[in-house]
Amino acid sequence: MRPQGVFALLPAVVQGIRIIQSNDDGWAELYVRSFHEVLLAAGHDVVLSAPAENKSGTSSLDIEPFPRNSACQYNSCPPNSGSPIGRNDTSPRLNWVNSFPVTSMRYGIDTIGPQHWKGAAPELAVSGPNVGSNLWLSVPFSGTVGTAVYASKQAGIPAIAFSGASGGTLAWNTNPVLLRSKVYAELAGILVAKVVQAGKPYLPQEVWLNVNFPEVKEAEGKCVDVGQFKWVLSRINPPGILSGKDVSTCGADRLPTETDVVDEEDGGGCFISVSVGDSNDKTTASKEKQKVVLDKLAGLLTCLP
Repeated sequence: MRPQGVFALLPAVVQGIRIIQSNDDGWAELYVRSFHEVLLAAGHDVVLSAPAENKSGTSSLDIEPFPRNSACQYNSCPPNSGSPIGRNDTSPRLNWVNSFPVTSMRYGIDTIGPQHWKGAAPELAVSGPNVGSNLWLSVPFSGTVGTAVYASKQAGIPAIAFSGASGGTLAWNTNPVLLRSKVYAELAGILVAKVVQAGKPYLPQEVWLNVNFPEVKEAEGKCVDVGQFKWVLSRINPPGILSGKDVSTCGADRLPTETDVVDEEDGGGCFISVSVGDSNDKTTASKEKQKVVLDKLAGLLTCLP
């Protein structure tokens, strides 16, 4: 059964929650800023804590931030600040950390977020959307994934990592905002709304959701509107000989890999993979934890053709 309309599946109003946001492409990247605006528009109390510059592919590296002497990416902060962390002067929700993505998430959870929330902790952590996919073999090396894994394992906060296949880094002040950035932000907002709607605990312990959006093909008019996309529960890695069964859904006890999902062209394509990741080793989580997510996302998920 396919959903008739994505927005029809969601409540008209979703209660806003405290969300810490990060990425590995840098605090001034367009994708992360577009998503930030979507979360704010939905009523969430979101704070961005991300690297001062592009730190893609740095996995789970984590070192204390150090004083910054050069300008941040896209000249988004002045040179010679001499500070290890900083923020946008006109929007204190936007913060940079002069270190790796995981460090940025850690500071966001422990220091920056609580300062904004008067001592309260974040209720959900989100990362991305990453510029480019994070599928299977790239998952262990992704800083975007690393931040979500840190939040879900070390900090015990439910976390989602978003990535979009359409690549090409862009500054936060790109005008007009490219369609791909708008579409990915809106899609990420839909999943956040669905997770929040399902209630606490938002996700099982020590898992994160690895979400990959397919390419936005504007020239072909394909995958250019959120209503064209379909969500599919998937697994990160292909099953090995000793792999246990996945949750039973779509008439099978083996989920498609996330690579198979985003590459699927039948049925109009535009399939989004949603994998339940094990925060202990960045592989696919157990069928029991997959089942919790399957139930929470009921009505949103569909099957491959």
